Amino acid sequence: MSKDNIEKRRRILVTGGCGFIGSNFIRHMLKTHRDVEIINLDALTYAGNLENLADFSKSPRYTFVHGNITCSQDVERAITGVEWVVHFAAESHVDRSILNAIPFIETNVNGTLIMLEVARRNGVKRFIHVSTDEVYGSAPMDAFFLESAPLSPSSPYSASKASSDLLVLSYYKTFDFPAIVVRSTNNYGPYQFPEKVIPLFLTNALENKSLPLYGNGSQIRDWLYVEDNCRAIETVLYGGTVGEIYNIGVGKDTSNIVLTKQLLSILSKPESLIQFVKDRPGHDLRYAVDTSKIRTLGWKPTVDLEDGLAATINWYQQNQIWWQNIKSGEYQSFYQKLYGGYQAPEK
Repeated sequence: MSKDNIEKRRRILVTGGCGFIGSNFIRHMLKTHRDVEIINLDALTYAGNLENLADFSKSPRYTFVHGNITCSQDVERAITGVEWVVHFAAESHVDRSILNAIPFIETNVNGTLIMLEVARRNGVKRFIHVSTDEVYGSAPMDAFFLESAPLSPSSPYSASKASSDLLVLSYYKTFDFPAIVVRSTNNYGPYQFPEKVIPLFLTNALENKSLPLYGNGSQIRDWLYVEDNCRAIETVLYGGTVGEIYNIGVGKDTSNIVLTKQLLSILSKPESLIQFVKDRPGHDLRYAVDTSKIRTLGWKPTVDLEDGLAATINWYQQNQIWWQNIKSGEYQSFYQKLYGGYQAPEK
């Protein structure tokens, strides 16, 4: 490639790009946009995994920077020459936030503040802040939250994300900073760390271990295949309006018990693997968002839950070494603390 073509590349900084959604987004962008260069800033905490992007490690359009968003020097090192930022990096697991909220404030709030300050000083032209539908709290059974709905977070995790959302929007209002917030529903798909419900349950089922389901499994979620979410963020990155918030979701309610049985059915595993455990404190019953605004930009989901689960299961079956290496050590210790331990049921 000529020097002129290299100079025409748009440099995009992705934070948390070794995590689940971040790595899928980088993969999507490098495959679909030949004119972009991705700089991936990641601290490689427990959920960050260099293997998630190993096949791009030698690409001239991909650079990994080991650093933390809570360190301004690390961010400055990564942001040189960057036009756009897509900010994924966050502590994201509700269960962990219940056990210890401090890292969530340090990363999600303080880290976002540092990202905003450094990006503003460096003249970034577009800043996408990736958030969650959990900031709205539990939705009534007959309602879908618009982007203008009041924030009512129920966990330390969602409270930290709501706080970071407000910081981002304040920078738009105060400094005319070119920020956009996206709030997606529950994601699933390849490379998801097996502490979240779908990869936890399907890998447990593959190992004939029990599936620890909170309460009676009545909680309702809207499941979004990660590739659809990546396309949505891409759509907002290129065509969204600065200062706006965009909800991302499918718009289909699925209870956790139905999801769990669907997983077991696809895997041809017995429902006796389900182990009901004490419900999580402050557990929201239902998440549901109105996605009309982002659909006006031309985006819509393309993968239904049945097909998405089948593709996800296939990926985990084909990549057992990846998740077996993760499901040991610190990970197992954490879940023993959370659930009091769970065992494979007697045959």
